[in-house]
Amino acid sequence: MAQGGPPPPVRGARGPSVLHGWRGASGSGQAPPAASLQQLHPSLARKRGAASPPAPRPGGVHLLPCLGQGLRWDGQERAACFLPLGRPAAGTVPLERVEELPGSPKPGVGASPLCARRGRVPPSPPSSPPVPQWCATLNIHRGEATCYSPRGGSYRSSLGTRCELSCARGYRLVGPSAVQCLPSRHWSGMAYCRQIRCHVLPAVLRGSYVCSAGVQMDSRCDYTCLPGYQLEGDRSRVCMEDGRWSGSEPICVDTEPPKIRCPDSRERIAEPGKLTDSADGIIKRVMLRGPEPGSEFPEGEHVIRYTAHDQAYNRASCKFSVRVQVRRCPVLKPPQNGYLSCTSDGNNYGAACEYLCDGGYERQGTSLRVCQSTQQWTGSQPLCAPMQINVAVNSAASLLDQFHEKRRLLVISAPDPSNRYYKMQISMLQQAACGLDLRHVTTVELVGQPPNEVGRIREHQLSCTSHVPHFNAVLLDKAGADRERYISPISPDELFVFIDTYLLSEREAARRAQSGDPCE
Repeated sequence: MAQGGPPPPVRGARGPSVLHGWRGASGSGQAPPAASLQQLHPSLARKRGAASPPAPRPGGVHLLPCLGQGLRWDGQERAACFLPLGRPAAGTVPLERVEELPGSPKPGVGASPLCARRGRVPPSPPSSPPVPQWCATLNIHRGEATCYSPRGGSYRSSLGTRCELSCARGYRLVGPSAVQCLPSRHWSGMAYCRQIRCHVLPAVLRGSYVCSAGVQMDSRCDYTCLPGYQLEGDRSRVCMEDGRWSGSEPICVDTEPPKIRCPDSRERIAEPGKLTDSADGIIKRVMLRGPEPGSEFPEGEHVIRYTAHDQAYNRASCKFSVRVQVRRCPVLKPPQNGYLSCTSDGNNYGAACEYLCDGGYERQGTSLRVCQSTQQWTGSQPLCAPMQINVAVNSAASLLDQFHEKRRLLVISAPDPSNRYYKMQISMLQQAACGLDLRHVTTVELVGQPPNEVGRIREHQLSCTSHVPHFNAVLLDKAGADRERYISPISPDELFVFIDTYLLSEREAARRAQSGDPCE
């Protein structure tokens, strides 16, 4: 390339291109000589026929160093260089100024700043005059600012602008409702939008609620109750704009009565030993309150009413009847010269009766009979026969064994039958024979001196040897024990009082109390 000739056009971009570098010193837009280009940046100078500069970056932009000779700095804070090349094609305009990329050094400080090289550029729209801005632009989250400026509607933040603030539905404005742009470049106040929330609803006893949007505004909470309970009050509540719930808190009320499974009326047979009343079999008893489980019923028909109340005082009733039937055996008759001792059931199913004989009589046959469910007694009725005394024994012990647990013995001894005490005692005992038999007392007489001594029990003669120098009377109990001795005759009344007080068994005492004294 000859020095001083015009530089060749830069190729590699469609349409007219502009190297944004230094504008000529004269401002004519003439390109500097090629020598100057080579002198400053030899890598950019090329010979005729040399290849075009490197291909543009994506977007059609080359970053090139500004050319220093014949070009000038535009005087701005950020570096810009101007170098128009050629004429713009139709529909395009050249780029007259490009801001320097960050990090590029200014001219004269170091290497030349990087400049942009573009291809075809779309036409720029007509520019509008800038709008003066005094205060920061208002931006209210979840809200809106409606501004009025003395300079017109397009001026939203100029000096003197007044803005009215509002919030979207569901939000409440916190702060002033209107602000004004002050000469200090600040607004007269600050405001923000807070979400409207109601308090958390309390739990409902025996119920629950479900809300559509928690505790936010317009949230609807629907109440329900557990089975068996009914809702009283508002069924739903809504969170309103003032942060309160509509309506009032409902309650769940128990209106369902308790359920009782009432049994059917039934008839049962009284069990042995369970009967407590054996009057006449016609007993009607009404129980206003239900008996506890496991209760026992006496004989007869019973109307049972169960009444239940729950905590809410709801009432439920149940009514049924229970009839207790008692199976009875025929009434037993006491034996002749004896009596019966039965359990409290009498002749009812399960009752037991024992046959007992009077003093001086022995039972012949079964001693106990039981009433069965077939309404029949077990066994057969025994007899009470006179006591058989065996006098052909070799010792007094063998004789006494025959009376063991059966009779009491009153042994009277005298030296001879003409003894005054003996005659007096025998005479008194003969007059009290009924009382002696009632108390199971048998009299044994031993009278005389050897070899003419005589022994007698009732009509039986005894073979015995005894020597009694004077009158004597001895009382033996049913066990054969010596309980009392007398050296003079004793009256029957004294003898009976002693026996009734000290010698009667519980069964004998009960019979005496039941039947009284038949000898009076």
